Amino acid sequence: MPDPSAASTRFLRPAAAAAAVLLLAGCAGTPADSARADRPETTGAGQGAPAETVFPLELDNCGTTVSLDAPPERVVTIKSTSTELLLALGLGGKIVGTAFADGPVPEAWADAEVPPVLGEKVPSREAVLALAPDLVFAGWESNFSADGAGERGQLEELGVASYVSPAACQQDGYRPAPLTFDDVFSSIQEAGDLFGAPEAAAELVAAQREELKEITPSSKGYSALWYSSGSDTPFVGAGSGAPELLMDSAGLENIASGIDAGWSPFSWEAVAEADPDVIVLVDSAWGSVEKKKSVLEAHPVISQLTAVREGRYLVVPFAASEAGVRNVETVRSLTEQLAALD
Repeated sequence: MPDPSAASTRFLRPAAAAAAVLLLAGCAGTPADSARADRPETTGAGQGAPAETVFPLELDNCGTTVSLDAPPERVVTIKSTSTELLLALGLGGKIVGTAFADGPVPEAWADAEVPPVLGEKVPSREAVLALAPDLVFAGWESNFSADGAGERGQLEELGVASYVSPAACQQDGYRPAPLTFDDVFSSIQEAGDLFGAPEAAAELVAAQREELKEITPSSKGYSALWYSSGSDTPFVGAGSGAPELLMDSAGLENIASGIDAGWSPFSWEAVAEADPDVIVLVDSAWGSVEKKKSVLEAHPVISQLTAVREGRYLVVPFAASEAGVRNVETVRSLTEQLAALD
């Protein structure tokens, strides 16, 4: 989801410039598919070992070339999705600093060593520079800007590589539209290549594919509103990003599926007309579930919808609402919450 505060970042670092060549991922199709074109997919346990990553490595990442001589050893992560991916791959020891967390680290990684927190929002250039990272791994392209973390080209000139999960690319030709679980899994596998851990990535993807197969979507045909934020104008999960993927996988019909975006402004009039069977509330520190309920229940029209009057709410943590390693568990949670409603 677009950064809720539209905050950006700054950082740099003098490091040895990375040389480059092999493995230029093309732009045809989704970037995730292109990046994995030369490598067999790992769709289940025992389906062949992943190819060993060869360095120097060059990737086309959201339209920016990322060149590395060797796997990064000092990484700054921005946003929960990037931090959690490295933790899930067992690479938490590479993280020298984090920033802009969307929520607490899940219990599965609660025992991992907690890296320094640079800030609640995108970190300053000075804070990142002090950590001398090899690479900055951001959750969104917007985390890199001239008045924020620094433009990606400028960082490269300073010897600092930058990377964004391909599932979060926004440019035409790179943006997955619609986002699929194949895109999510390909992003995990590409990160495994980038960080020199292809086997860990393959094992993680295989486990998540198996877990996804075991989930039975709701067969009720419920319609749903994905309510992310906003009071005067609701900001909702639209038809081509993570909210759509999660709802569809759980058996829900998104009332905003006709909008070709991951998230989008909507209108309360459109919500009232659709009269959704359930409402998915995204829980965050800046927009709690209780705050969202109060907005819905105070609205003169929306308060009269059956879903609001009967409290037919599903809850998703903000950190699990974007494309990443928590998507499969979020689908499971949605189906379990639906079963509990029934």
